[in-house]
Formats: sequence, structure tokens, C-alpha cells
Amino acid sequence: MAQPETLANRPTDIDPLYDSKKAYRKRMEEFTGELHDLQRVLYAHQRFSLLLIFQGMDTAGKDGAIRHVMSGVNPQGCSVHSFKQPSEEELSHDFLWRTTRRLPRRGHIGIFNRSYYEEVLVVKAVPAVLAAQKLPEGTSSQPGFWADRYRDICHFEEYLHRNGTRVLKFFLHLSKDEQRERLLSRAGEPDKHWKISSADLDSRAQWDDFQKVYEECLQNTSHALAPWYCIPADDKKNARLIISHIVVEALRSLPIAYPEVDAKQKAEVLRVKAALEGKDEG
Repeated sequence: MAQPETLANRPTDIDPLYDSKKAYRKRMEEFTGELHDLQRVLYAHQRFSLLLIFQGMDTAGKDGAIRHVMSGVNPQGCSVHSFKQPSEEELSHDFLWRTTRRLPRRGHIGIFNRSYYEEVLVVKAVPAVLAAQKLPEGTSSQPGFWADRYRDICHFEEYLHRNGTRVLKFFLHLSKDEQRERLLSRAGEPDKHWKISSADLDSRAQWDDFQKVYEECLQNTSHALAPWYCIPADDKKNARLIISHIVVEALRSLPIAYPEVDAKQKAEVLRVKAALEGKDEG
């Protein structure tokens, strides 16, 4: 029986999908233009929604990918939510509660910058975070605790799919060397100093731990209705092109169309048109 592929065997960098900055911009413009058109149909159809989940180590490029890939989307049909340290209220609920409240409604695209997957990533890698959750005593020490969380997530995503929400999950796979270069670059730019903290060093010190929990997460929660896409993230432009292609293909595959109008509505359109043209005044 084949063993699951490890993250160490997954590339963080691949050959460029563009041969110049101009070619990259042209391809991105094509993707954003098509995404704009598809989103309009999705919004009008009102039967499906799209949830995009972005996970990855700090500096992996989640913010930039969201900003560039979704640059052509109408803000009225799109929402972005970033999930950081949970509040006291959030800790008083089940682990899916705070993200469930932010799911996109039908016709909309929702984007999660980090998500409920934090509950099997940072929560698993840093025991103190789990200890702060208000679980019944002894729950987290049960042998099947993490397996149950993986299963709950998969069942939740299957439920979303049955109700019209398509889930696309992107893990931005960054190398440790590239992260170091990006952190140093931030340190050299005063307008990015606000992004730097000692937590960056803490997460680098736990790099291997985080790689392990990401690997376990991807192996246990990638399924037919919501697979994980492991995106080589050392080249930001490449990553954005790959993500754009996946999002556009997902929308293309949906059975969506502008609503057809019945005879009554067509007559109403003609009446309004005639009135505006001055043919039905008085």
C-alpha cells in the first residue's frame, strides 16, 4: 500500500509559468477578467456559493494572493475574513462556530485567510492554545481527539457541498529559506515593520512541528468534495497564477446561468422600456 506523500517531497518552487513580467500581468488580467464575469453569473444565479480557504506559514503570501487573484471581483458579492486569536466568546463555543458565522451566502464568494483548520494546525502544534479552550475535562486527552476533529471537518465540508457551497482549499507551501528572505525583506522596509514580531522567530523555531501538523492535516482532510491544493509558494507570481486557474475552473464547472424571465416579466420589461422612451406617458 502506497504511503501518503510527505510535504518534504512536495516542491515549494517550480519552473515559472510566465517568461516576463508583462506576460505575467497579461495572464493575470485574463484570469481576473474571467473571474469578474463568472462572479456576476454566480451572483445572479443565487444557487451556489464559493468558499476559498488559504492556509500557510507566515509570509507564505496569503494576503498577496487574495489581493491579486480577487482584484477583479465585485466587493458586493465577496467577503474576506481573517481568523486570528479567538475571543472569549469564540472560546465558549464549538470549534467551528466562529467560522460558520462567516460562511458566504448563495451567490457570493467567501474568503477565509486562515480558517477552522487552525484548530488542527496551530492548536495541535502549540498545546497551550488547546489548553485555553473550554472543553470538558479530559476530552483533549482522548486517543481519538484529533481524528475526531479531522472527521468533523470533512463531514462539515460535505454538508456545505450538499447545500451548494463549493470549498477550495489552498495550502501555500513555502520553504524555510524563502521565509527567512521574506522576513529580512520586511525588516528592511519601514512600512512593513508593523508586520514583524518575536512570534515570527517562535514559529520558525517550531518549523518542523508545523510542517508535521500541516502534513497530517492535508493527509486527513483532503477529500473528493473539498481537496487540498498544495501550491508551490516560493514564487509569488507562480502561486497567484495557479490559484487563479483553479478558482476560474471551479466556477466554470458550476451549472450556473443568468435567470430566465417568464412572459410576465418580459411584458414588464417592455412596459418599463416604453415608459422610459416616452411612448407610454400619461
